[in-house]
Amino acid sequence: MSRLSFRSVFISDVHLGYAGCKARYLLDFLRTLRCERLYLVGDIVDFENMAKRPYWHASHAAVIRELLAIAALGTRVVYIPGNHDAALRRFAGMRVAGVEISLDAVHVGTDGRRYRVSHGDEYDRHRDAPRWLLALGDVLQDVVCASNRRANALLRLLGLGYRPLSILLKMRIGAARRFIADFERRVAAQAGADGFDGHICGHIHYANMHDHAGALYINDGDWVEHCTGLVEHHDGSFELLHWSDRRLSLARSGTAAEPWPLPAAA
Repeated sequence: MSRLSFRSVFISDVHLGYAGCKARYLLDFLRTLRCERLYLVGDIVDFENMAKRPYWHASHAAVIRELLAIAALGTRVVYIPGNHDAALRRFAGMRVAGVEISLDAVHVGTDGRRYRVSHGDEYDRHRDAPRWLLALGDVLQDVVCASNRRANALLRLLGLGYRPLSILLKMRIGAARRFIADFERRVAAQAGADGFDGHICGHIHYANMHDHAGALYINDGDWVEHCTGLVEHHDGSFELLHWSDRRLSLARSGTAAEPWPLPAAA
């Protein structure tokens, strides 16, 4: 089977151990590519959810096996734990089964530009919110994702492809749009202030790519709602890919492409 060849690949927010994880689509993505570097940008395994609601599907184990196989074949795999797999942060600096564990990373493009890579939860102003408010947010997220699963089950029965309907729903809520815009500005501004050319992250489950005051902000999205990954081509350009029943290019650095599918208000 011919594979797609990339210089680097970035994925985050897989949430293995959560019922909403789209492991089947991710497996297809991983088995189709070949790359020199693979960055796992946090929340790959959802230990937080499994502590509350134990769940593990065979496809989730298959994703783990595939990631280890990629590392065994010579790809440099860097695992940057997020807030849902924060327990792994204690192993930063270690290599486990060929996978490097790090709190963050610096990715250098073919043109010498430097990008900070981190999960992104360190920029989340809601981290210090009251526990009851955080718990309410988790409940609402579960409701939205469950609705997304049910709606897409109906679409499959109708012979239609996957749609990230939860993203569409959230982007019709003004507070959600303001939160995302504020997060993007803060991440990009800090990258520029620290001398980086950009920042690659995940965390907020919203794939996007844009320049902010000279710093490139890239969010590689998630595999619960958006089903997106970020790839770096051998010419140094970055591209956001949606990967489900249909495969789409959402945005590419240096172009005016817009992330898909979002309402105009987003």
